[in-house]
Amino acid sequence: SSASEPSSFAGASPPSPSSIGGGAGGAASAAQEPRKMASAEQLVLDLCDRELRENALLELSKKREIFQDLAPLLWHSFGTIAALLQEIVSIYPALSPPVLSAGASNRVCNALALLQCVASHPDTRIPFLHAHVPLFLYPFLNTFSKTRPFEYLRLTSLGVIGALVKVDDTEVIGFLLQTEIIPLCLRTMEMGSELSKTVATFIVQKILLDDIGLRYVCATPERFYAVGSVLGNMVISLADQPSTRLLKHIIRCYLRLSDNPRACVALHNCLPDMLKDGTFNISLRVSHANISVVTNS
Repeated sequence: SSASEPSSFAGASPPSPSSIGGGAGGAASAAQEPRKMASAEQLVLDLCDRELRENALLELSKKREIFQDLAPLLWHSFGTIAALLQEIVSIYPALSPPVLSAGASNRVCNALALLQCVASHPDTRIPFLHAHVPLFLYPFLNTFSKTRPFEYLRLTSLGVIGALVKVDDTEVIGFLLQTEIIPLCLRTMEMGSELSKTVATFIVQKILLDDIGLRYVCATPERFYAVGSVLGNMVISLADQPSTRLLKHIIRCYLRLSDNPRACVALHNCLPDMLKDGTFNISLRVSHANISVVTNS
């Protein structure tokens, strides 16, 4: 993954303690591969057993980086995706009023981590999209509570959407635009934690980088100013709580918006002064040329 992408997309699990290098250790590691897959298959089967599901969710989410081809296994095994969706739907009643416990949040986030695995894999990404699975996550992004269980839920849900947009694919962007992901991302950009804001801004950035995404946002003044006002408010708040990573994504959004002639004209009036007066130059280490693309074109 590129340096510009939030590190959360790389997968939260620590690397496996398997032996490094060749020789006998390497041979032993190779011999363990069939055993790993056998254990992955058993855990996937356990997902369909209500008594065993919680442990299977935990173990699979922790080990998803070391199980090769886990995504196709999850997608193609009977009843598995239905079991994961069952986990997601089961906590809908706890969203409003907001009574989600930490334990319930952790459990559903383990299910979401497995869906992120499916969303990331080239063989399962588009079937995952065609099945409209991301829509099951939208109620989580529509929550307002700032308690830790809800923040963790929003962040993990954004991770699934982020995995979809990480690979440039117009079909993915078209689906997300039709399902109105932008207002949900804008909400998180306004009220989420720094990490949630960063992932949500990354998603908006990737949507804008696709031509249909840029056209969509710039099609009406209302859409443009909805995005522009949130970006502007974020810049102002960053003056008090700096985040170089978040600021970089915000500036990339502005630079991409400037590729649209009408939006570029509008940016002359709504670009925050802090991006023009040198407030962030030290923390960001960007050249004036970047901002001048917006301010002088």
